Amino acid sequence: MEEVKKEEIKENIPTKKFNFTEKMRENPWTVSTFILMFLVIIFIVTTFSGNLTGNVISKDKAATNLITYLNTVADSPITLVDVKNSGDLYLVTIKYQEKDIPVYLTKDGNYYTLNLIPILTNSSSSNADTQTAEVPKTEKPSVEIYVFTYCPYGTQMEKAMIPVVKLLGDKIDFKIRQIGAMHGDFEKVEAQRQLCIEKNYPTKFLDYVLAFAEDTSCSSGADTCLPAKLTSLYAKFGIDASKINACMTSEGKTLYDAEISNANSNGVSGSPTLIINGVVTSSSTRSPEAIKGTICEAFTTVPTQCSQKLSTTQASAGFGTGSSSSNTSASCN
Repeated sequence: MEEVKKEEIKENIPTKKFNFTEKMRENPWTVSTFILMFLVIIFIVTTFSGNLTGNVISKDKAATNLITYLNTVADSPITLVDVKNSGDLYLVTIKYQEKDIPVYLTKDGNYYTLNLIPILTNSSSSNADTQTAEVPKTEKPSVEIYVFTYCPYGTQMEKAMIPVVKLLGDKIDFKIRQIGAMHGDFEKVEAQRQLCIEKNYPTKFLDYVLAFAEDTSCSSGADTCLPAKLTSLYAKFGIDASKINACMTSEGKTLYDAEISNANSNGVSGSPTLIINGVVTSSSTRSPEAIKGTICEAFTTVPTQCSQKLSTTQASAGFGTGSSSSNTSASCN
């Protein structure tokens, strides 16, 4: 079996002591350029030969070859989760730092990329591709939002969503789901903190999340200002810091891992992702009124609460209580 050609793919692989996912985000234009070149080659060559070199190897051998090479350059162990055929490529799912990452690998085992960029030939096909499936109606809709705790668009959705949840109350089955840590280890710590607050103080959880998102005193969990922010929020809602810290020590990882597993099983990687009755959907804007309308369409019998008007102002992205005039579907991926 041929070994992966290191010189041909080194630009797309992390070097020692570099974070695998963060490196791909450091220079998105370089990555995008590489991907576009990659796709052009794929298109030209696979049209005639079905792969880049014609030397197709089995998916298991290709995946093993990739994992072996990545483990010589990554800063944390990388393991194989799954590998399957995906047209003219192999789709290899690897696990890196507790997160499943899809990797596309050519069938000769010599080239890979983390993303494929779809080429849309006209606006009608674009509109068709972006349409979401119809949300089934139920008596008590299940509503989930998946977020990174420090994603500005995740906090935007939380600020718009929580007033709706408070209005509808037990008419819906609502849950904030964690999907991992994109911005740093502090995001994982905050996810564990929120999971522990939800477990130990369920009636105060949404108040904490909303206040956390609206508080501008500390924009990063890596900042020295975080302890003061947490002290203030705990005091405001009567949350015992020692109880939360103990939970994070004893159960934080277990709770967090369960959330990551759930997100992976549902194929969710973007923050925010709104799922109603098992279907990924979105509202026209990230305002309480628009989100309320989206959720209320999922009721078999629409409750009277749905007739109550909420703010039509779109919440601002990031921390703070401001507003945004633009309609956005931006997300952290």
